[in-house]
Amino acid sequence: MADMGFLPQVEWILRQVDGEHQTLLFSATLDGVVDGLVQRYQHDPKLHEVESKTVTVDQMHHRFLKVHELDRVKVLASIIEGSNKTMVFTATKRDADRIVVKLQGEGVNAAAIHGDLRQQLRERTLADFASGKIKALVATDVAARGIHVDDVDVVIHLEPATDHKTYLHRSGRTARAGTSGVVVTLALWNQELEVKRLQKRIGLNIPIVEVFSNNPLLRDLVAWDPEEGA
Repeated sequence: MADMGFLPQVEWILRQVDGEHQTLLFSATLDGVVDGLVQRYQHDPKLHEVESKTVTVDQMHHRFLKVHELDRVKVLASIIEGSNKTMVFTATKRDADRIVVKLQGEGVNAAAIHGDLRQQLRERTLADFASGKIKALVATDVAARGIHVDDVDVVIHLEPATDHKTYLHRSGRTARAGTSGVVVTLALWNQELEVKRLQKRIGLNIPIVEVFSNNPLLRDLVAWDPEEGA
């Protein structure tokens, strides 16, 4: 929420508290601006972290695809066209906006959601995505927190997630309530080592398969066995 523009309001509330008191801060992450809040407004803070002891990847079909930079958006569009509802995750707001423009150029009805959008526009975008009017929602990690949309069958990491927690948090948008879903990671040739490290952390050992946008397998990634290649 701090990244989405609510930091001044949060700090205003904290400044109104005086005298002896106890402050409890709950956050999905404790880095960046959130860590700054801890340093400025909490004295002798104690950290309590809740984390699952096992990494859950059940009900998810994981696909790791090696793509070429100039073909990446076309690969993305092909996957989206074969899905019902797709969430695409990007690292920055600028990336989200840029990818939406390129997807629209490929004929894909996509929209971005991030902290620079007004609340009314965010709500309308989510409603359009939930109803199926928008086929692909391109989101940053922060803006996607708290979003719940049923029947998301594909989650795509535009680039490899930076850590296993981010991978699982993003991927958890699909395969909910006992349903299955596909989680796709797109990687360039020089990102294979990152993918292997990520797989090791989450207990996976899946081939990274080179694909091109004209491959018909992209429209049905559930039926495709990555062990057989492309």
